[in-house]
Amino acid sequence: MATATAAQRRRKAREGFDAFMAVCPSRQLLDRLADKWVSLILCALEDGERRYSEIARTIAGVSQKMLTQTLRNLERDGVLVRSITPAVPVRVSYRLTPLGESLLPVVRAIKAWAEQNMSEVQAARRRYDVRHPEGSKLP
Repeated sequence: MATATAAQRRRKAREGFDAFMAVCPSRQLLDRLADKWVSLILCALEDGERRYSEIARTIAGVSQKMLTQTLRNLERDGVLVRSITPAVPVRVSYRLTPLGESLLPVVRAIKAWAEQNMSEVQAARRRYDVRHPEGSKLP
């Protein structure tokens, strides 16, 4: 089997999506989905539509700027829908689209894995830090 040249691989990446290719737009999507706020927002919306303030209260530590930016990015990607209800004050709420709902099993699984394995990860970090004191400055 012949090996593809770089030009052939780039052409193939343009025809279909291949995240291993630097020019593939799916890399941008993977980068977005890897963001911790995205995962937490998706999980916060899994039970249905929620107001902005409810999402902000649910996700401890997220700044107003980061929450707004992440919600806008997810809306742009078609993962959630923003609804505005004219009232005083204006009511803004968010809900997942079918595309966003299709992400939930993956996000739930990653969140559950992190929660279930955090003790083991912390122990591994402590062992690493003892062996590599210069690495103990890592978060």
